[in-house]
Amino acid sequence: MRRGRLFSAALIAVGCELFLLAACRKAQPPGGLAKLKPCRFPGIEEKLLCGKFTVFENRETRAGRRIDLNVLVLPAFDQKTKAEPLFDLAGGPGAASTDAARFYATEGKEYRPRRDVVLVDQRGTGKSNPLSVPRKKTPQYYLSEMYPVDYVQNLAQTLAQRADLTQYTTSIAMDDLDDVRSWLGYDRINLFGTSYGTRAALVYLRQHPEHLRTVTLLGTAPTYLKMPMYHAQAAARAMDLLLQQCEQDAHCHQAFPQIRDDWANLLAQLESASARVEYSPPDKSAAATVEIQRGVFAEKIRTLMYGRDQASRIPLIIHHAAHGDFGPFLREAIAPSIPDFIADGMYLSVTCAEDVPFIDQEEAARMNAANPFGNYRVFQQTRACGMWPRAKIPDNFRDPVSSNLPVLIFSGSMDPVTPPQRGEEVARYLPNSRHVIVPQAGHGVDGLTDPGCVDRLVMEFMEKGDTKNLDVSCVERMAPPPFVTSIPK
Repeated sequence: MRRGRLFSAALIAVGCELFLLAACRKAQPPGGLAKLKPCRFPGIEEKLLCGKFTVFENRETRAGRRIDLNVLVLPAFDQKTKAEPLFDLAGGPGAASTDAARFYATEGKEYRPRRDVVLVDQRGTGKSNPLSVPRKKTPQYYLSEMYPVDYVQNLAQTLAQRADLTQYTTSIAMDDLDDVRSWLGYDRINLFGTSYGTRAALVYLRQHPEHLRTVTLLGTAPTYLKMPMYHAQAAARAMDLLLQQCEQDAHCHQAFPQIRDDWANLLAQLESASARVEYSPPDKSAAATVEIQRGVFAEKIRTLMYGRDQASRIPLIIHHAAHGDFGPFLREAIAPSIPDFIADGMYLSVTCAEDVPFIDQEEAARMNAANPFGNYRVFQQTRACGMWPRAKIPDNFRDPVSSNLPVLIFSGSMDPVTPPQRGEEVARYLPNSRHVIVPQAGHGVDGLTDPGCVDRLVMEFMEKGDTKNLDVSCVERMAPPPFVTSIPK
C-alpha cells in the first residue's frame, strides 16, 4: 500500500501554481493553513492546499539566492479536534515528498481523520529548485553507467548556473523543514522517513527534538552509513535469501533447478565480455542493438530486489539471460514509461558530502572483490564525487543520533540496501524505540500481502505516542507474491 508509491517510480509532479513568499524566520507571521491556497493535484479529486515558503540558499550568510520550497498539505478531515500533523520525508536522496500526495489522498486517507499530512519538497527536489537536467532516453540510456563522466561534468556545470551545489545537505534541509513547521503554526510534529528520509528524520531529531512527538523509520540509513560502501554486501545477502526461497519453492525450483549456477555463470560470461543483444521496443518502433555490461546488469538486478513484486521475476530473468535470452531483463531495465524521480544533482550533493569522502577505497575494494555485485557503485560514485563540489557538514554529523523520544523502526529482512542490521544499530541509541523486522519485505513492503499492516502500526504508534503494547503480529503474515516462472504471452 503505502510504500509502493515511493519505490515504483510511477510518480507525478505536483500541479500547484498558487504560491506565497515568506520573509526570514524571525519575521514570520502567525502560522496556520490560511497561508496556503487551494490547489489541484493530477489524479486527485479533492482540493489540497499549496504554498511556497522562501528560504535563503545559503542559510549561514542569509544573503543572495533564495529557494522557494514547494509545500503541499492534505488537511485533516476534522479541523476542530486536530492532533499533531504527519510530515512525510522522501527517499533518494533526490525524490520529492509531494509525490506521496496521491497515496495520502487515496489509500492513505486513514492517516487523516485528525492529522494534517504535510509534504515539503526538500531543497533540490521536486519543485524546490530541483537539481536535475533532462536527458535523452534511448534504449542504451537505460543500460549506461550510473554516472558517465561527461554527464556528471555537464550536470555540475549546468546546475552551477542556478544553484550553489554545496548548500543542499541534509542538515541544511532539516533546518528548512523546521522553518516550514513554524510557518504553518505547528508546535510538535510526527515524522515518517523512508530510506534516505530516515537519515533526514534522524538529523531533524538531533537538531530540533523539542518539536517532535514521534518518529517512524522504514529502511534505515544512519548518518554514518558511508553510502554506497555496503550496498554490495547488503545486496549479496538479500540475493542469497531470494535464491534460497526459489530453491525451497517447488514451482521455482522445478523451473530453475540450477539457479545459483545460472547466476554465477551469467556473471562470469558478462565479466568476460559484455553482451550485445537486439532490443525490440513494445511500441513496435525500430529495434536497436544494446550493450549490457556486467556492472550495469548486476546493479539493475540489485534494484529489482527493492520490492518483492519485481524480485519475484529475478530467477526467471537470471535463468533466461544465462542461456542467452536477455528479453526478460530488458523488459524490466528499459522502461521509458516510468519517469526519473531522483534528482541526480541532489543525490550527489548529499552523498559527496556525507558519505563518499569517508569511504576507505582500499577497504571497499577488498570487501567487495568476491561479491557478485562487485565494487561498481563505490567506483561510480567516487568518480562522480571527484567532479562535484564538496559541501561542509557539521562535525558531529556522522555520530549516532541519541534521543529519548519514541521511535518506531521497520526493517525488511530481505532489504538489499538497508538490512535489519542498520535498524538494530540505530535502535541502540534510542532507548524508547522499537525495531520491527518484516520477514518478507525488501526495501519497503512493495508486493507483499496486507501492506496496510505497517500503516496501521504507524497510526497506532502516533495515537499512543509510544512503542509499548503494539501488536506487530501482522507483519508475520505479510506474504510475497509467487515467483514468476514463465514469460507472459
